[in-house]
Amino acid sequence: MDILLQGNALLALAAAVLWGGGDFSGGMGAKHAGGTMGSALRVILLSHASSLSVLLLIAWLRGDAFPHGAPLVWGIGAGVIGGLSLMCFYVALSRGAMGASAAMSGLLAAAIPAVVSIVSEGSPGLLRVAGFVVAGAAIWLIAAGKNAEAKPAAAGTVWLAIAAGVGFGIYFVALKVAGTAGVIWPMATARMGSLSVCSLLLLAMSFGAKPELSRGHLTRLAVAWALCGALLDTSGNLLFIAATRAGRLDVASVLASLYPASTILLAAWMLRERPTRRQGLGMAVAAVAVVMITV
Repeated sequence: MDILLQGNALLALAAAVLWGGGDFSGGMGAKHAGGTMGSALRVILLSHASSLSVLLLIAWLRGDAFPHGAPLVWGIGAGVIGGLSLMCFYVALSRGAMGASAAMSGLLAAAIPAVVSIVSEGSPGLLRVAGFVVAGAAIWLIAAGKNAEAKPAAAGTVWLAIAAGVGFGIYFVALKVAGTAGVIWPMATARMGSLSVCSLLLLAMSFGAKPELSRGHLTRLAVAWALCGALLDTSGNLLFIAATRAGRLDVASVLASLYPASTILLAAWMLRERPTRRQGLGMAVAAVAVVMITV
C-alpha cells in the first residue's frame, strides 16, 4: 500500500508540473492569438483537436477497445464539464482579480475530489488530512499573489471562479470514474466532450450580442504555443488518470492542484517575471504539504 501511495503521489506531482506548463503555453497562445475570449477558445480547440488525433492514433495502434456504458458517459461528461469550467475560468480572469479567481478555483478543484474520496474510500489518516489543508493554504498563497496589472473585479467574477472550481473538481472525479476503462480512451472521450462544447460556445459568441468577443487569429506563434500546450496538458491528464488508478483520488487531486507553482516558475524563467515573496512562501508551504501527504 505504501509503494502504491508513493507511485500515486509521484504521478500526481508530475501531472501538476505538466499542467502548469500547459497553462503557461495556453496563456501565451491566447495572447499571441489576440487576447480575446474567441482567441482563447480557438487555442483550446486547436490544442484539444490535436491531442484527440494523437490519442485516437495511440488507441488504434494499441488495439484498445472503444469504451461503452458508464466509462464512455463519464469520459464525455468530464470533457463537457471541463470545457465549460475552462470558459468560466477564462471569463473570471478577464474580468480582473486574477489571483483571487485562480486561488478560488484551485481550492475548490482540490477540495471537492478530496471530500468525495474521503466519503467513498474512508479517511486517509490525520497527517494526510492536515497535509491537504496545508496544500490548500499553499495554493492560495501561490495563486492569490498581488498583480499590479489586475483590474478591479467585475460583478459576478467570484461566482464565475466558484463555478469554474466546482466544475474542475467534478472533472477530476469524472476522470477517476472514466479511468476504469484504461488511460487513453477516458482522455480521448473527454476531448470529444470539450471540443463539442467549446465549438458551440465559439459559435454562440459569433452570433451573439457581442460578436467582437469571438474575434481572434491563430498566428504561427499562437499555433506553436497551442501545440506545446496540447502536449503538456494531455500528458498531465494522462498522468492524473494513472495516479487515480494507482491510489486515492484525494491524494492525486490535491497534489495535482499545486500546478500554479509550475506556471509561475516558467514565467520567471521565460518571461523574467519574479515570483513575489508570498508566492515563494507558498512554494515552501507546498513542499511541506507534499511531505505530509506522502510520508
